Amino acid sequence: MTSFWTGKRVRLRGIEPDDWTAFMRFTADEKGLGDLPQPPRPAEGYRVWAREQAAAKSDGDGDQLAIEAVDTGAMVGAVGSHLADARAGWFEYGATIGAEHRRKGYAVEAVVLLLRFMFAERRYHRCQARIFAHNEASLTLHRRLGFTEEGRLRDHVFSLAGTVISS
Repeated sequence: MTSFWTGKRVRLRGIEPDDWTAFMRFTADEKGLGDLPQPPRPAEGYRVWAREQAAAKSDGDGDQLAIEAVDTGAMVGAVGSHLADARAGWFEYGATIGAEHRRKGYAVEAVVLLLRFMFAERRYHRCQARIFAHNEASLTLHRRLGFTEEGRLRDHVFSLAGTVISS
């Protein structure tokens, strides 16, 4: 039997302490997409964060998961839900794929697995994502997944305009 968390290309799994190096690379990759500048973070900060994530109890509504390639077992990205409001029935989510793993279908499949869980198992009815207006790859991905743009956050982030879309 195939796991609920496994697709054709990816497997979603909990974060392990050794994943810290991948998250450090993903942070550097995100800067290349024009994400907000963050102060440099020492390697130990990533180590501590990964250990904390590995030990954290899941509430089912706000989890960060590693995206692993089925064929190689390599960690290719991360996806997670956050800011969930169970009473109102909505949540936000985010995903990142390492630069060398982009445009291989990993993001689409990982997001579909997460959305299936949040909609079918957790009974949410609405999902939204915040995307920088200049991130055409992410905007295209979300449109392909059936999300619609609902508005633009102007002057929400210094010098960058954000886009909010939802499904």
